[in-house]
Amino acid sequence: MNIKQILTLSSFIFLTNFSTFAQNKPNPKGPGAGFDVAAEAFADLQVLRYSVPGYENLTLKEKELTYYLYEAALCGRDIIYDQKSKNGILLRKTLEAIYGGYQGDRNSPDFRKFQEYCGRFWFSNGNHHHYGNEKFIPGCSSAYFKTLLSSINASKLPMAPGESVDAFWTRVEPLFYDLKVEPKLVDLRSGIDNIKSSSNNFYEGVSQKEVEDFYAKFPTTGNAPSWGLNSKVVKENGQLKELVWKSGGMYGPAIDKIIYWLEKAVKVAENAKQKKSLELLVSYLKTGDLKTFDDYSIAWTQDTESKIDGINGFIEVYLDAIGKKGSYEAYVSIRDEEATKRIAAIAKEAQWFEDNSPLMREHKKKEVKGIIAKAITVIAESGDLAPTTAIGINLPNADWIRKDHGSKSVSLSNIIYSYNRANSGGGNLEEFGLNAEVKQRIRDYGALASDLHTDMHECIGHASGQINPGVETTDKTLKNYASCLEEARADLVGLYYIMDKKLIDINVMPNMDVAKAEYDSYIMNGLMTQLTRVKLGDDIEEAHMRNRQLNAKWVYEKGKKDNVIELVKRDGKTYVQINNYEKLRTLFGDLLREIQRIKSEGDFKAGQALVENYGVKVDQKLHKEILDRYAKLNLKPYRGFIQPKLVAIKDGDKITDVRIEYPKSFFTQMMEYGQNYSFLGVKN
Repeated sequence: MNIKQILTLSSFIFLTNFSTFAQNKPNPKGPGAGFDVAAEAFADLQVLRYSVPGYENLTLKEKELTYYLYEAALCGRDIIYDQKSKNGILLRKTLEAIYGGYQGDRNSPDFRKFQEYCGRFWFSNGNHHHYGNEKFIPGCSSAYFKTLLSSINASKLPMAPGESVDAFWTRVEPLFYDLKVEPKLVDLRSGIDNIKSSSNNFYEGVSQKEVEDFYAKFPTTGNAPSWGLNSKVVKENGQLKELVWKSGGMYGPAIDKIIYWLEKAVKVAENAKQKKSLELLVSYLKTGDLKTFDDYSIAWTQDTESKIDGINGFIEVYLDAIGKKGSYEAYVSIRDEEATKRIAAIAKEAQWFEDNSPLMREHKKKEVKGIIAKAITVIAESGDLAPTTAIGINLPNADWIRKDHGSKSVSLSNIIYSYNRANSGGGNLEEFGLNAEVKQRIRDYGALASDLHTDMHECIGHASGQINPGVETTDKTLKNYASCLEEARADLVGLYYIMDKKLIDINVMPNMDVAKAEYDSYIMNGLMTQLTRVKLGDDIEEAHMRNRQLNAKWVYEKGKKDNVIELVKRDGKTYVQINNYEKLRTLFGDLLREIQRIKSEGDFKAGQALVENYGVKVDQKLHKEILDRYAKLNLKPYRGFIQPKLVAIKDGDKITDVRIEYPKSFFTQMMEYGQNYSFLGVKN
């Protein structure tokens, strides 16, 4: 994550990053015995479901508030498709027309391949893999695809006025099938123009140097907004120009629908602070003014009393190779009172953690302000948070707001619960776990270890450290390496402190076996098992995967002289063995100190060297072994969620109740979303 980018969601952390082997633990707030978390599976994807315990106990006013925020979230769904590709909505509507209108044999092998492509497209919000960023194409032939397209009512296709079906197919075929057309969503390779090489729709007709020069004119010191967060940059008459995402601007029709529902939410706000933050969010979406967005972010941070919470807008910058443009994301949630106790206990000690960190003294915050920590029960998510989602959130992203006003750190408890249920008994642990001691420790403590690491990553990790006076924002100084380095830094804070007796003293951890379980899982994942998500022969490009390999490989290499970690062979298979957990903790602290120095001083060359030397390249022999072993487990490496559905029960115009439903078909939900929440037109 690039921590300077602001809106309302900082740090995507996927559960499988930290607890690939976490086993299911009883949870009284989880779904009942009859609730099946698993839904459809296809390609390399497993679709899951999550329940919303406690929703029925909300008051009518609270339910009404959740309903309005839910509708506002879904109304922005079109935006993420367009942000990922200027052709994204055109392609989605074409697929929807065929999938909904085809009357032929839907059980044939070819149609099954087409259906799988639809599922992959909807899962990724476009035709680039949601994790690897590379373009994927249909498994069925181009000829068969054309027969599908030609067999349906042509009026359902998103064709230009007067365009024939044949002409339409000639236009869209390369968008579906040519791997050279928009080949990579985000291209982070060094030594290239990362903007021109990335297929997203944040820039058009401009080079990376032109964009960097354009934003270099904007002030970046003090309380400067996150310039460029909510706009596309284009060139008109030789001059660069921002197309701002706001009412009356780019994405205006969808944003107007979001505003409509948010204004209804304002009227049923729980309290004055929540009302103020919602009003500021509406004002920001109407004007596009990033200063208003800062005001909103501060107000949102200061609203600590509301039971219902959420975000809506342009947030994380992972889809932008240079870390400026925010992807559309939204969620709606209820506070989980019981699960909040653990994360709140950590937040309460934030100053102690900062004071005792291995950072250089000048890089530590003298006063850590206002970390509000809680666990939430997610009601629904949208945009770049769905179908794949975070399990931990820390906001706002602006350093100066975090420093002066604090931040919110949340754990998504019901999402974590569903992941843990899906992970139990999957076979990963038996295949990649080193020995009986390591396996049993992970079975006993893997879930808690993952939760604690996530809590510390979000709560004290992103909140720690400070940039030196006069140093520009990290998107300018660290550029395409900023997100990876920030995630590595937050990970390292959690890794360093999970081996600290402080966690036992504050009653969030029973013993040091929890810490050892997290070290075992993290190193195993960073050096080995996360490679199941990378194609053989490819480098690592996704920021979180780079972060984990960087951390694991650096401590492995630096610890060789003391044999801190070793890769051992047994029966022809490679395993990770940690020989000295305390020395490993010291190495994590050393790397944390260096990455914070890089960030604080804006040392691009040192940051680039760390990422390129440790986070990018893959041992191909080991990679092949891991892929072969994983293939025998018949598991899906990626997971996402069907969203619960809120249904308003009305007497005339008055809402008398809001019912929550749990759909079972991802494909049906995607078609319903396409029908009910399409507000942006197709660019022909």
